[in-house]
Amino acid sequence: MHGKEMVIAYPLNQGLYLNITNRCPNACLFCIRQTAHGVGYDLWLEHEPTVTEITAAIGNPSGYREVVFCGYGEPLTRPEVVVEVSRWVKQFAVPVRLNTNGLADLFLGYDILPQLAGLIDVISISLNAEDAAAYARITQSQYGLKAYPALLDFVKRSRNYIPKVVVSAVDYPGINLDNIGKVAKSLGVAYRIRSFQQ
Repeated sequence: MHGKEMVIAYPLNQGLYLNITNRCPNACLFCIRQTAHGVGYDLWLEHEPTVTEITAAIGNPSGYREVVFCGYGEPLTRPEVVVEVSRWVKQFAVPVRLNTNGLADLFLGYDILPQLAGLIDVISISLNAEDAAAYARITQSQYGLKAYPALLDFVKRSRNYIPKVVVSAVDYPGINLDNIGKVAKSLGVAYRIRSFQQ
């Protein structure tokens, strides 16, 4: 491990964030992987942590406002870990948020959302574009033009299983925040603009 400890759980803005994978099917232009400083932590994992390693890193999360699956990679590439850890966190009565790119249907090949019902309190889905072409350009997704329709469908279905659904966009050159806001409104979900971390 090059003499350094892996960062699995890191505190930020009164939340405890969980970094469980490096894997992601997108290579977004603004991703913290592409920037020098990221979020102030070195989040590259030497190996994917087990559920036991993750819960040990969390400890007692009662002092945090929420526990958030959000790290270097896409948490839902490890769906069974998200489910198991969320179930474990629930004993502390702390809300659980999942940050995702919304492409789980494509990389898992099945609908994970029913398994998240009752475990995830807030799902934050990265929208970042108003149409398929813009999404492909900005996210450089390995799924190309298929990604955006799958993402929109995932957002719509999330409302059936998760109490609060938010879509987000990064304030980054070439991203049309107003048009994305209109898409969010048409989907009937909350919209949050995230600042770009240099």
